[in-house]
Amino acid sequence: MMKRQKLIIPFLGIVFYSGAMANPAVNMPSPAREFRAAWVATVHNLDWPSRPGLSVPQMKEEAVAILNRIEELRMNAVIFQVRPQADALYRSDLEPWSWYLTGEQGRAPAGGFDPLDFWIEQAHARGIQLHAWFNPYRAYHGRGQGEMAPNYIVKSHPELVVKLRKSGYQWLDPALEEARLHTIRVVMDVVKRYDIDGVHFDDYFYPYPAYNGNRSFPDETSYSAYKKAGGSMAIGDWRRDAVNSLVKDLYREIKAEKNYVEFGISPFGIWRPGYPKGINGLDQYRVLYADARKWIREGWVDYMMPQLYWPVNARKQSFPVLLDWWHEQNKAGRHLWPGMKITASSGELTKQIGIVRDQGGATPGMCLFSMKRLMRSDRGLQSKVWKEPALIPASPWLARTPPPPPRILYQGGGTSSPYLLIEPGSEPFFQIVVNEKRDGEWLPARIFPCTYVRHPMDPGLEEVAFRAVNRLRVMSRAVVLSTEREIRH
Repeated sequence: MMKRQKLIIPFLGIVFYSGAMANPAVNMPSPAREFRAAWVATVHNLDWPSRPGLSVPQMKEEAVAILNRIEELRMNAVIFQVRPQADALYRSDLEPWSWYLTGEQGRAPAGGFDPLDFWIEQAHARGIQLHAWFNPYRAYHGRGQGEMAPNYIVKSHPELVVKLRKSGYQWLDPALEEARLHTIRVVMDVVKRYDIDGVHFDDYFYPYPAYNGNRSFPDETSYSAYKKAGGSMAIGDWRRDAVNSLVKDLYREIKAEKNYVEFGISPFGIWRPGYPKGINGLDQYRVLYADARKWIREGWVDYMMPQLYWPVNARKQSFPVLLDWWHEQNKAGRHLWPGMKITASSGELTKQIGIVRDQGGATPGMCLFSMKRLMRSDRGLQSKVWKEPALIPASPWLARTPPPPPRILYQGGGTSSPYLLIEPGSEPFFQIVVNEKRDGEWLPARIFPCTYVRHPMDPGLEEVAFRAVNRLRVMSRAVVLSTEREIRH
């Protein structure tokens, strides 16, 4: 039996019982577990800000509208692009302010405004995780962006950058040690200075062939130097090895700095044609030099998010067939949350989410592209598939120990509207789960953000339970409060 401790508040005529509940026989619903995210792209102002040169109040207004929409849809994470092209949507000593913010590379927003700080603060206030999205190698996305800032790597270290044939694109050479170290320094600078929940890479490692006129990546100089120094790998293996080194080293450094900051990658959805049988499409292993299967097999990521942008019935790129194959590769037991494209058909999207839930077991999840489409229509998500809030699945390879239960403090509010204040125990929490018992039944769990929750007490409330959730989504035991007799007003 659960051991309870009596807490008496005599001046209200209320008696509560509190205790850390560990009895699994208590039929108290837990919230669903599902990762529900959307990408917010800043490159070319796809999602935010709507154009370069907005005032700070306008940028804030647009960001708040996006996060309010995410909260309204019962989503729990945002993947926010902070480095679209070796630039920064945050204060950095390593790379210049992004042109996509102010219309002038290197020019800071007015009044000391730091977009990443603002997005983190606003996301966390809503109980939403923020994953910082970096493009690891893209250095310049094309013409039309005015003069380059002096500390832009294209100008300050041109020896690390190669020019592609499409529209003036430029790319860091991934095989150069200094280019790899620069990317790691940039990411770790954000990990150390900002309260992010995750680091995210997209599918741009070596560029897609069309970026270079369907010709080989122009790294003849660096590969020749490697061979002259005694290197023996073929050029494809050499390129893949460089990308593998970045992924492996960055994962290790993130964990050494902040274990709770998770690392995820959203590679192209097909690893190689013929894997599995009948699948056809771009060969990311051979063309992008991204061995994404190796990353998830080795456990160099906390989540893998293959971009499965095809319909369920696509014959050569079937959504469920590809998702099942990726699950089979997940030997290290990491999260497998597909990236999904929002199409005009709400039926297609809800069908795919059903498949994700069927194949994802106890830890399903997905990320949608892109946020702009969700601002116009929810495609039936709210009414059909996201009817209740959900916690993000925990990551047991990072943490298993539950946090301490929350503390319950009576704060009064007068005899007409008494309430409780729920605060962290000996450790801070990221969210709190609340269950109420009325008419002899426990109601579905609700999820609240921040460091405390004010909970009203009313005559119809028989019991109320609180569970803390830490940064890695491990949930504490419950503290249960019961009324011995009707609350008096």
